[in-house]
Amino acid sequence: MKSLFAINKYLYKYRYLLGLGMLFVITSNIFSLFLPQLMRIGIEQIVVYLPYSNLFEGLSVHPDFTDLVMSLIIFFCALIIITTLIRGGLMFLMRQTLIVMSRHIEYDQKNELYQHYQELTPSFYKRNNTGDLMSRISEDVSRVRMYTGPAIMYIAGLVVTFALVIYSMLSINPYLTFWTLLPLPLLSYSIFKVSKIVNIRSEGIQKTLSGLTSKAQESYSGIRVIQGYARDQQVQEEFEELAGQYKEESLGLAKVEAFFGPLMLFLVGISTLLAIYIGGNEVARGRFTAGNIAEFVVYINMLTWPVASLGWAVSLVQRAAASQKRINEFLDTRADIVSKDLVQVPSIEQITFDHVSFTYPDTGIRALKDVSFSIRAGEKVAIVGRTGSGKSTLAELLVRDYDPDQGRILINGKDLKDISLRDFRQQTGYVPQEVFLFSDTVSNNIRFGRPDSTDVQAMDFARIASVYDDIMDLPKQFETVVGERGVMLSGGQKQRISIARALIKDPSLIILDDCLSAVDAKTEKTILANFEDTWKGKTVLLITHRLFTVKNFDKILVLDDGELVEWGDHDTLYRKQSTYYELYQMQLKEEVES
Repeated sequence: MKSLFAINKYLYKYRYLLGLGMLFVITSNIFSLFLPQLMRIGIEQIVVYLPYSNLFEGLSVHPDFTDLVMSLIIFFCALIIITTLIRGGLMFLMRQTLIVMSRHIEYDQKNELYQHYQELTPSFYKRNNTGDLMSRISEDVSRVRMYTGPAIMYIAGLVVTFALVIYSMLSINPYLTFWTLLPLPLLSYSIFKVSKIVNIRSEGIQKTLSGLTSKAQESYSGIRVIQGYARDQQVQEEFEELAGQYKEESLGLAKVEAFFGPLMLFLVGISTLLAIYIGGNEVARGRFTAGNIAEFVVYINMLTWPVASLGWAVSLVQRAAASQKRINEFLDTRADIVSKDLVQVPSIEQITFDHVSFTYPDTGIRALKDVSFSIRAGEKVAIVGRTGSGKSTLAELLVRDYDPDQGRILINGKDLKDISLRDFRQQTGYVPQEVFLFSDTVSNNIRFGRPDSTDVQAMDFARIASVYDDIMDLPKQFETVVGERGVMLSGGQKQRISIARALIKDPSLIILDDCLSAVDAKTEKTILANFEDTWKGKTVLLITHRLFTVKNFDKILVLDDGELVEWGDHDTLYRKQSTYYELYQMQLKEEVES
């Protein structure tokens, strides 16, 4: 239950709805007490008047007396109906406050969790699979809502009903009350034992469900690979195994809950039998009336639904506690990257890597070793090197996906850690190595870089990225929905649309991380030529494997095994005949052979 303490802030936020709901719970239960009392009074009146009906039979007053008795019955029936209607209206208002409150809390909690997800760094998403993240923001939050709404409502109704009903029963006959409530300790013990089982099994079900969701999500994303390798049957069997495990655990929980309901009804049935038997003896001794027995039976029946629903309500609470525990695990995860927002950057004048080293925390791979260089505003810088030399890591550090283990990254002489991250990223156009497109139209994917841009501007930047003709060949051209992750497009088309998205943002710093690898060398040269006008006055970092496209760059940084081994322009590096020269000659040979 400690996990559910995190919900208290929401209950306090909606305390007025909660308080009003509790008021309706109390008043609806007060009106429910009138029903057995009206039945008792009605039965007692009828019992009194009916014997006189036989005495007046055959006399002229008999019809009038019969009408009087019928009027009395109709009067009490009308009172019962009116009382029931009022109680029903109060119960409606109770649901309109407490259930609506739970929906508000569900909305707030989903937004809180989603916002927290967005603040977490890429390393978090590498450690956790997408299916588990989806499960916590959907299934777990929904289970918590069942606690803040139905569970609170029914448990509050149970407490109020028990208090009012037991008080009324004690005021009538403490002796009979003692015997009819005798099964309650057994009931309490049963609830305690069953709730522990429910809690354990609920946690197991949620973990299994997360694995099942993750498996499904992974299969959907990789369906082309699965079908391409003809592994659909194997994946189907793996999914069936997980689904079977989820089914067995769910059935185990259902069996516990199925046993709980009949047990509750059995104990309540014993109380009813005791009320009739002992109450009948009291009537025979003249210390009780038939109306009192009817009233007691109604009181016991009033306890039937709360008692029967107690197991369900306890199950809701236990499931919510298990789900909230899982939610808290993520909410308690602190972001590796925290923006201090101490310094605003009106423009990026200089970028400096000052003895930067970095090791990936999840793998232990040391990607950069004591790297130092400086870039001035407006410079065109290429970063080249063999695979695994640390090129992409350098870009990830510059956009602060990670922070360096040693050294500093300076922007205009200020530590990047002290600069407003949002302000810095708004001035940066970053196209990562693995591009991502949303399941939306081509136009909206490009305009994502600048939402206030027009369709005409999206077309212009599509031309600059040399993807305009490809888009015009699509069924609905710029209004074509590209599918999840751009599944309808080729790798080269996705890369060029991502470039158009970055350029339309009009950033002062452009970082292209090997984002033209899926196009041929000729197309890459054409694209880079188109960029000449777009790049004027902007700082550009181009990470690439193709050295022929960076001859005209102001500066070329050569990385090897995480170290910056060379830097300078093309001519200078070529004359040195070192690492850059070797890479250049190797690519030249490959181009000639191809």
